[in-house]
Amino acid sequence: MDAAKAELYAMDLTDADWVTSSYSNRWDKMCVEVSDLGGGAVAVRDSRHRETPPLRFTAEEWAAFRLGMRDGECG
Repeated sequence: MDAAKAELYAMDLTDADWVTSSYSNRWDKMCVEVSDLGGGAVAVRDSRHRETPPLRFTAEEWAAFRLGMRDGECG
């Protein structure tokens, strides 16, 4: 794990502000939540399984994911 990624995983997210994705299906309770970690980095978690540690993405990883989704690479 590189230093930038290790720094993200060292962050305490106890008091993090989580935002539910507008694309989550609230009726089936399939919700993804995102928290801004600063500098473009984010943490992502499944709101149904909050006991599972959230994934953390550097700004570069998150940008690549968003571009891939926009360009139809996922789904």
